Amino acid sequence: MIQPTRPPGLVELTPFGPDAEREAPLDLLIEVPHGAAGPEEFFALARRLRGELPEHLERFFYVNTDIGAYALSEAIVARVLAARPQTRGVLARALVPRTFLDVNRLLDASAAAYASGGVTAGVPSFITDPEDLKLLQALYADYRAAVDPLWTRLGPGGLGLTPHTYAPRTVGITKVDEHIVEALAACYAPGVEETWPLRPEVDLITTTPEGLDLAPPGLADAVTERLFALGVKAERDRSYNLHPVTLGHFRSAAWPGQVFCFEVRRDLLVRAWTPFEPMEADPAKVAPLADAFAGAILARWA
Repeated sequence: MIQPTRPPGLVELTPFGPDAEREAPLDLLIEVPHGAAGPEEFFALARRLRGELPEHLERFFYVNTDIGAYALSEAIVARVLAARPQTRGVLARALVPRTFLDVNRLLDASAAAYASGGVTAGVPSFITDPEDLKLLQALYADYRAAVDPLWTRLGPGGLGLTPHTYAPRTVGITKVDEHIVEALAACYAPGVEETWPLRPEVDLITTTPEGLDLAPPGLADAVTERLFALGVKAERDRSYNLHPVTLGHFRSAAWPGQVFCFEVRRDLLVRAWTPFEPMEADPAKVAPLADAFAGAILARWA
């Protein structure tokens, strides 16, 4: 891969493959909308906001950020290029922490629409300062302006991936407001955390609420088989589906049969699951999962 570029806003684009910077059809596009996973990214944006934020909000960031999603994406790209160096693509990620702005949302959706999808809003309710809202909306526009054109370059046989990671358990948080830090502390209290339902190790997000499967035909089954051989169980749409308030749904509906969305449980990717502290991906844990996803992609092209 060549060196990443940073267009206006908090977004990073890394082209790869032959003539990577040329405007040509893409074989593989990986979009990581929750790619801001480090404390430095959280505090950098927090310092730009004028309004008062909940105390110790970084704890919400640590437990809720998609740590491991970008590391897994990089590893998938490396394996694909090693086996098929002619693959042309782009690895794109948002560098705006989803604590403040979730670019995997359609910002014009209503609160009721977000709730119906069981997902958090694009901008949390604790952001109230008009200038802060203007800044976040501008960052969202910059992100879409940088990444949306990449999808129009996806070739007829090309694939688009939108990887995510999630916390091991579904905890009892019904809304994200100014009390989110205290609510999470209660959910993760000793003796309480273990009572929440365990999420699937891998959840392949392939269908709409109406049951329409928009994923590349056969790819979910191929990934499931390869993960099973590793002792990792993949399920389909257990935690989420392709809800219309998400950018994942927007991409999948615009390019049916070419977009593959999935969630991986973070404890399968990080060195240690420490919900209220910074975490980092463990290359030894990432490697076999990357092998499974990359292997299924390469087999499909073969």
